Amino acid sequence: MSTSAMHLDHDRCAMVVRSKDPRYDGWFVTGVLSTGIYCRPSCPAITPRVRNMRFYPSAAAAQGAGFRACKRCLPDATPGSPEWHVRGDVVARAVRLVADGVVDREGVSGLAARLGYSTRQLERLVRAELGAGPLALARAQRAQAARLLLEGTALTMADVAHAAGFSSIRSFNDTVREVYAATPSQLRAGARGGGTGGDRGTVGQPPPEAPTTLTLRLPFRAPLHAPSLFGHLAATAVPGIDTWVDGALVRSLRLPAGPAVAELRPGRPDDRHVHVTLRLTDTGDLAAAIGRCRRMLDLDADPVAVEEHLASDPALAPLVRKHAASGSLAARTPTSSPSAWS
Repeated sequence: MSTSAMHLDHDRCAMVVRSKDPRYDGWFVTGVLSTGIYCRPSCPAITPRVRNMRFYPSAAAAQGAGFRACKRCLPDATPGSPEWHVRGDVVARAVRLVADGVVDREGVSGLAARLGYSTRQLERLVRAELGAGPLALARAQRAQAARLLLEGTALTMADVAHAAGFSSIRSFNDTVREVYAATPSQLRAGARGGGTGGDRGTVGQPPPEAPTTLTLRLPFRAPLHAPSLFGHLAATAVPGIDTWVDGALVRSLRLPAGPAVAELRPGRPDDRHVHVTLRLTDTGDLAAAIGRCRRMLDLDADPVAVEEHLASDPALAPLVRKHAASGSLAARTPTSSPSAWS
């Protein structure tokens, strides 16, 4: 069975949940009937009984089925499925555009127009594969962005709602309460009390009309040899657009609401995230900026699957075996393949 339909294989998904393998985070989520929450496959909580497990292809599908996000494993703070960055069909293109904030800016009709499909046809195609339509996917993304900003910044509630893509404070409050079973104020208070999160950040409070600066952590699937990845980016930097400063890549971006600057920096060897500092003209561009940084670094890739695929090639197999036998983590750890910013 293909990975896009992995959630349909109940036995395989249950086995992954019992093994708590983090490689499968982002491939599917697990809804637990006895608690009403949904989790990532590697959730450290006690494994529920198999008969209480339900599997969904996306967080949006689980939310649509009435489940709320687990506060312990934070299933929305995981790398996404690597499929959407390599496939060229209409569903994959729709997912990428939703991540870029198109639905928040132009609505589902604008998304459909960009793809050359009717709204009804696009809804049917996306729902058939992801268990939720484009509007639900965008809603799940807004909820994730809201949690990130509430827990990691000092922005006002109104600014958080705008940055996450909500059209009103009321929809912001209702969505956060429904998805996380907590009010925005409770999420912020819980984070200050020492909660954990996979992609927390900090914010610098700028003077009025000055760019907003946000520092975030972007999770990825291990293993990833970040020095090799960033070494490639440094070697291929474009003068005038890319700058290598004190171990960080600084890149100018053109986002829907105006120019922005992204500063990308690798974490420590045992970290499973990359640090990014964003200077945004408009905080409403946050989702688009994060999506482009993730796509550029290929952070949703499955490095082990990449290595296995390369090992199946007769010409490359000897090199893969040589690196695997070298005993050096840096030499044998697969790297991601940098993409493009737009």
